[in-house]
Amino acid sequence: MSVNKLCWLDVRSAGREKKAIVEEALHQRVDGVVAEDPADLEALPPSVTRVLLPRGPESLESGFGQADVVVLPLGPAERAELAEAYPQVEFGRYVEIADAAGLDEACRAARTEKWSVLEFRDPTKIPLEIVIAAAAGAPGSIVTAVGDVEEARVVFGCLELGSDGVMMTARAVGDATELKRAAASPTGELVLTELEVTATAHLGMGERACVDTCSYLRQDEGILVGSHSKGMILCVSETHPLPYMPTRPFRVNAGAIHSYTVVENGRTNYLSELGAGSRVLAVDVAGRTRVVSVGRVKIETRPLISIDAVAPDGRTVNLILQDDWHVRVLGPGGAVLNSTHLKPGDKVLGHLPTADRHVGYPIDEFCLEQ
Repeated sequence: MSVNKLCWLDVRSAGREKKAIVEEALHQRVDGVVAEDPADLEALPPSVTRVLLPRGPESLESGFGQADVVVLPLGPAERAELAEAYPQVEFGRYVEIADAAGLDEACRAARTEKWSVLEFRDPTKIPLEIVIAAAAGAPGSIVTAVGDVEEARVVFGCLELGSDGVMMTARAVGDATELKRAAASPTGELVLTELEVTATAHLGMGERACVDTCSYLRQDEGILVGSHSKGMILCVSETHPLPYMPTRPFRVNAGAIHSYTVVENGRTNYLSELGAGSRVLAVDVAGRTRVVSVGRVKIETRPLISIDAVAPDGRTVNLILQDDWHVRVLGPGGAVLNSTHLKPGDKVLGHLPTADRHVGYPIDEFCLEQ
């Protein structure tokens, strides 16, 4: 199974908007365009995989045109004959899963075929989980048919491994853009920098936000928070023991409500904007990331503490947290640092984005934050 998630856009039902949908797909650099008519693939550049998925055997009579991959519901022997006749084409197996027999066939295809395009007739994702488990270590790629972007996100995350790719039905311009965003969101890495604390100050009362996620966060994992969009500090989850309360490994006591945090697709949000259903970026001390869903944000009035830090290149960072011993940030090597104990000279981990922000999107313009 592959690491990078494949995005195939199925234009077989695109209708009158097909040309515009394909143009957008090429601009967004989708991995494959799926058509039933070879003529729809002729003008596509070699930078995109041209996938032919006929709706019936009568479609084979006219040949495969410029297709790179042809996906068929035929057995190995029949496809072997076609592969001999068309050596320039890669052949894959289409399997519709509506019962136990279909599931067994999908598992066999996923273990043995270079391309397995699977279409599940029931909404449950348990059959897909079984196929992914059955194909663990197999060299081929599983491409799962989905109806929309939300289903694509679920498929990408199935069993934490996800399908190698999705084939999403295109209905309108904009679908390709949303699909690429969904594929890019699950994982990635950020560069973390050691910052040196230069000053702390007690600020008095203000509103702070606890971000309660729908996931267990690890002891070396939290979210990035900062007063400025170009500098953030890694706030740890409440996975470490406390003397007066149980751990809450789903929570990050994140900071004052004006603070930025990083969410999926490289955007930022203010902590005050997050709510149930939001998706934020969890980050560990090595910079590895994953997208987690927010279940709740608790905003309450608490005493606040301001922490100033500086990067080796002179850039400055500020973070305002709840002024309490149990609120913590992460330092080099995963060191857990209590916010009220921080002093000049201490080292914390942070991230220094290079772009300014406009409504959360990175933008190259002049912007002074102080």
